[in-house]
Amino acid sequence: MVRDGYIYGLSLLAVAVVLAWATGNWAWSIVPVLLAAFFLWFFRDPHRTIPTGPGLIVSPADGLVTETIPINTAEGPRLRISIFLNVFNVHVNRSPIAGVLSSVSYHKGQYLNAMNPESADRNEQNTVIVRGEGFDITFKQIAGLLARRIVFVPREGDRVERGQRVGLIKFGSRTDVVIPSDAILHVKVGQKVKGGSSVLAEMGDAAMGAAVQTPHRAANARVPLDRDQEDSL
Repeated sequence: MVRDGYIYGLSLLAVAVVLAWATGNWAWSIVPVLLAAFFLWFFRDPHRTIPTGPGLIVSPADGLVTETIPINTAEGPRLRISIFLNVFNVHVNRSPIAGVLSSVSYHKGQYLNAMNPESADRNEQNTVIVRGEGFDITFKQIAGLLARRIVFVPREGDRVERGQRVGLIKFGSRTDVVIPSDAILHVKVGQKVKGGSSVLAEMGDAAMGAAVQTPHRAANARVPLDRDQEDSL
């Protein structure tokens, strides 16, 4: 459970108790109790089995793959994988690969529907570049129509492990992953993925058929997701 779940959940339960005591009617507590249950469920943080093996790129988020397209960047051609998170998905974000955070950049923006392709450039977002495993990847936490708070805990220069918890986006949102153009995709549009455990693509020798090995448990170490990226800038 992410810390925010306890904050919202317990606060609403306290409101329910106060309403019931003040009115003498427990019916007034039904709505805050239901909201408390929703927030406790929404901020769940389940354990995930992290695949190991050279060159594997895992999903940074739970959700639905909505796009896999080639794009041109300043570094050359790349592939972009877009994942849409609705309010029913787990919203904890994880690092797609192991490596060092060479850049962490937060940008204010709009709150277009995360399904809108323009949201990738125009919405509030946090862009992270991870350098490691012989290649770089970029992933973006993109706010959606309802999402109004992006959380990212590690700082530039920190090392992260594949599948490590790094932050979350509250409520509906989108996550983009930009990977080398020669990566071999493992997903397609319309496929559901799970953060940290679903392999999006693989690189190098892994693409020649190396097996996905036993779970890597260290990446499941919990990170307190309570620092707002906006406040750290």
